Amino acid sequence: MTDVQNIQDQDPEETREWLESIDSVIRNGGGDRAHFLLERLIDHARRSGAYLPFKPNTAYVNTISTGQEPGYPGDRALEKRLEAYMRWNAVAMVQQANKTSSEYGGHLASYASSSTLYEVGFNHFWRGASDKHPGDLIFMQGHSSPGVYARAFLEGRLTEANLKKFRQEVGGGGLSSYPHPWLMPDFWQFPTVSMGLGPMMAIYQARFIRYMENRGLAAASDRKVWCFCGDGEMDEPESMGQLTMPVREGLDNLVFVVNCNLQRLDGPVRGNGKIIQELEAAFLGAGWNVIKVLWCRNWDPLFAQDHNGVLRQLMESCVDGEYQNFKSKGGAYTREHFFGKHPDTAAMVANMSDDDIWRLKRGGHDAQKVYAAYTAAMAHKGQPTVILAHTVKGFGLGKAAEGQMVAHQQKKMDAESMKSFRENLGLGITLSDQDIASFNFVKPAEDSPEVKYLRSRREALGGYLPRRVTDVPALEIPPLESFKSVTDGSGDREISTTMAFVRILTALLKDKNIGKNIVPIVPDEARTFGMEGLFRQIGIYSAVGQLYTPQDADQPMSYKEDKKGQMLEEGINEAGALCSWIAAGTAYANHARSMVPFYIYYSMFGFQRVGDFIWAAGDIQARGFLLGATAGRTTLAGEGLQHQDGHSQLVATTVPNCRAYDPAYAYELAVIIHDGLKRMYVEQENIFYYLSVMNENYLQPAMPAGSEEGILKGAYLLKEGSRGKLRATLLGSGTILREVVAAAEILENDYKVPTDVFSVTSFSELRREALLVERENLLHPERPAQTPYVSKLFRDRTQPVIAATDNMRLVSDQIRQWIPGRFVALGTDGFGRSDGRAALRHHFEVDRRYVVLAALKALADEGSIDRAVLVEAVKKLGVDPDKANPLNS
Repeated sequence: MTDVQNIQDQDPEETREWLESIDSVIRNGGGDRAHFLLERLIDHARRSGAYLPFKPNTAYVNTISTGQEPGYPGDRALEKRLEAYMRWNAVAMVQQANKTSSEYGGHLASYASSSTLYEVGFNHFWRGASDKHPGDLIFMQGHSSPGVYARAFLEGRLTEANLKKFRQEVGGGGLSSYPHPWLMPDFWQFPTVSMGLGPMMAIYQARFIRYMENRGLAAASDRKVWCFCGDGEMDEPESMGQLTMPVREGLDNLVFVVNCNLQRLDGPVRGNGKIIQELEAAFLGAGWNVIKVLWCRNWDPLFAQDHNGVLRQLMESCVDGEYQNFKSKGGAYTREHFFGKHPDTAAMVANMSDDDIWRLKRGGHDAQKVYAAYTAAMAHKGQPTVILAHTVKGFGLGKAAEGQMVAHQQKKMDAESMKSFRENLGLGITLSDQDIASFNFVKPAEDSPEVKYLRSRREALGGYLPRRVTDVPALEIPPLESFKSVTDGSGDREISTTMAFVRILTALLKDKNIGKNIVPIVPDEARTFGMEGLFRQIGIYSAVGQLYTPQDADQPMSYKEDKKGQMLEEGINEAGALCSWIAAGTAYANHARSMVPFYIYYSMFGFQRVGDFIWAAGDIQARGFLLGATAGRTTLAGEGLQHQDGHSQLVATTVPNCRAYDPAYAYELAVIIHDGLKRMYVEQENIFYYLSVMNENYLQPAMPAGSEEGILKGAYLLKEGSRGKLRATLLGSGTILREVVAAAEILENDYKVPTDVFSVTSFSELRREALLVERENLLHPERPAQTPYVSKLFRDRTQPVIAATDNMRLVSDQIRQWIPGRFVALGTDGFGRSDGRAALRHHFEVDRRYVVLAALKALADEGSIDRAVLVEAVKKLGVDPDKANPLNS
């Protein structure tokens, strides 16, 4: 254990004089004047050559002193009884679920520690969306969901039947384990239980509010974003990764509440240190307004006796592992091992019983202290605020979980523990032994003072929370003809599909109906993607505009930051850019206005790098377009292994509501984007799109008549070969489609094999539709059997079908089961490497030579051609049979 350090003071008399001087300044000029003088003194000493190390910490006491606390406006007697009902029902919900089956699980301790933090907010601060206010946005801590359900039960928003189906959703009417908007689309607003995602999403949501306001798309308001997270959760890199951004942006509409119960899932967060002080240093260093809520009111008389600061010093010297013991092992232990460390502190509690000592609560359980912190956060201007609230994990649950190492895993409580919990609740709630044994839900009568108070508070604040509203008007999207410059082809000019996308985006930005709703997002390579022309056209969003003359001001495409800028350029920060995309993609639910985000990035740094955020985007039902630029394993050429993507199309299929396409031609891209606009913003489907685009320049043909349906369904006949008994079918997508087309010509001209070529825009969409049809046929055998689109396309293809893509073979393998004849998949399995495109395609065995060879091999295996033709072809095509296997090299 730690010892109280002796206070070393070489001249106590001088120290006292200085302190008296500061006291005088505070009395006469206030705290701000004292702060100013101290800062000047420190600056003067440093300029005089003195070494004064920076200490980014304040004392281990409440930031807001007792004398500065505002009066509490609520009826605490009623609020305490309501909190008791909620705490009981939250526990009963988990207990009932586990009584049904131990498979259901659930969490008791997180909400127990944070109940007061939520209730003060619900009763006095958080505004619901109404015609008077847009509503505050609350990112609830995922493991606290039972408490939020318990409140909604008292409010009448959920029924007892709902509570009885906690974590039992398959049959309908159940409650999801954590905040999942996809599963409870009218209730939860934000998915937060993949820890660390909530804090970063909250930061960018707060910034997006300002973006909407500065662009004139939303009225200026005092709307706040509140993010609840745990102290253990702050170890996730996403939690702390963007702390400086809201400071740069002056986001005083952002409030973090960190529930510091000092405990992770398995044990202390910083058993050998102090997580609250560590977090304070990090947030203060980043420039946040930090408010610590550490000690309850019943500590105030002890602080009043602490004339020499020993109690405060003792609190700072104890590590978090000790604090866990102080709460879990009772008052006698705390008297001996905490207060007993110094004679002065031992004397302070000499007249207190062990029970009195044990009841010395932490600040996060004191509504008055929490109210003071929230009031200060609401009033603070110019900086984001973080509230570090000291709590106990499992508070009130008794010996079964309170402050215990096993608190997070505690799913069940025995009868003795439940009776102890009943006693801790008290407050006039009648709970019989039968209620305890059966884990019965309890609630006051509809006309009781408690229920009237509960509902009146939410009515005064504009309505219930959480609540998700998605009633927005459809957007008026332009016709496909608006993209005529793309669908008509590029003529004699070679352009990439990335460049084609920029043309489509530019057309959308200029559209009088939808242009203002477009949100272009890039990390830090707009010039790489050919988007620099948009700098001056629409401006790059900046909260302060542009305070300098850019280096390239004399250029027509110079850099331009603007407070009304439309483009979001997030720096080298894919996670932040994705969070901006999520904020824009959910504006229909959080801002009552549909926005259309296009996030374009290096494809390798999308699903692979921030896949957890993309999964959350699916959960939150974000709408918009993700564009993986420089996609494919061979199109980025010289960039090498960590830049070359050959798997994002496969990973995209793991998100159920993601529609993934890999178009080869500009007109395909135009058709897909136009259809996506219609489906997401007119028909308002809860889907989003992933599109692969490439930086390789080639001639873009005009759109063939009648190809639109096939483009959207996933494949269409691009080139029909000559007639003949001997046939081959080639499938291609992305840039490899051009190799497939070239291979078809070689097969026809050199080997007299008539060859059809299909452009496959999406293997995953072909598979999706086929699976839906097969399910329909399985469940409705009495109906005429339907045929999947992919089967209709290839049902007569009894001779070989060869598929070649710039992705792993598994991408095209998705349709293998619906191909009646021999199916051969070629792909870019293995690590990428630097070289030219032609060399890379030969290395990965997806160029025209290997496509031809694969077709001849399949025909030879079927006995359609002599194997000698194949042997000769290997030599003629210049293929080295002994070259290294790309999968292993």
